[in-house]
Amino acid sequence: MPLYLNEAEIGELLTPADALEAVEGAFRRIAAGEVDNRPRYRHQFEGGAFAVMSATDLELGYAGVKSYVSTAQGTRFVVVLYDSSTSEVAAVIEADKLGQLRTGAASGVAAKYLARDDATTLGILGCGWQAETQVQCIREAVPTIEHVLAYCRTEEKLEEFCKKVSAEACETHREAGGQDIVVTATTSRDPVLRGEWLKEGALVCAIGANDRRRRELDNVVLERAAFVCCDSSEQARIESGDLVEPVEQGILDWLEVHELHEVVAGEVQGRQSDRDIVIFKSNGLAAWDVAAAALALERAWARKVGTEV
Repeated sequence: MPLYLNEAEIGELLTPADALEAVEGAFRRIAAGEVDNRPRYRHQFEGGAFAVMSATDLELGYAGVKSYVSTAQGTRFVVVLYDSSTSEVAAVIEADKLGQLRTGAASGVAAKYLARDDATTLGILGCGWQAETQVQCIREAVPTIEHVLAYCRTEEKLEEFCKKVSAEACETHREAGGQDIVVTATTSRDPVLRGEWLKEGALVCAIGANDRRRRELDNVVLERAAFVCCDSSEQARIESGDLVEPVEQGILDWLEVHELHEVVAGEVQGRQSDRDIVIFKSNGLAAWDVAAAALALERAWARKVGTEV
């Protein structure tokens, strides 16, 4: 019988450390050719959008589809896992918390492999739902982090966020953008991070703009970068305004854009020097959802959590 897991149960079953393990494993299996990932496709309709993305993971033995509908009333996410050996539905999982965790975990993996060894500060631009797990997962992956500095435009929201994640509030974008690791987690249509603010050796994880009409990074960020990577080049060409526009303007070439799984597997060296500025552009892969969902399902069966349907 398929197992149904709700948002609260996912929050109980998975920690940021668990998500890191699941997503790093997914990157390794992508590199080994064990995963077939399909980019997100968005169907537009009056008043909203319906998005679908899917992946198969041969090693885990699951095929999965993540879908969600966004309207003025909100967004609802669901992951359906299939047992690839029997074709049976294994689980139906409410996936907002799952998505928050796996997105934070991807930045954690990037920080583990691409940040300077002596990174001690993390700056985050944006204080929304996704920002929380960015801080949690990067702290988990980079234990040398001592200070987190955050900025967002709403003072009340910034204060609440800083209390929740033990961060220090910044008065300007520039201050948050001048740290060893910088995360952009916004819904902005225009760049919120300028290359002139970056210190030597910074790692930038840009996670907020997965729409070609939006950008979080200005061109100078890309011009200063010694190494640029993304989660999926195929997907980035569809929805990464932060990369598509610089390529169209001749600032960047797709041949210069690597994929993070190449770094995780040791196929490509990311950071060459402590002075290098490194970019990770994250859009979100169904492969991460499948990996995190599979781990949640394993935990749920072991702990007798969830509802059989």
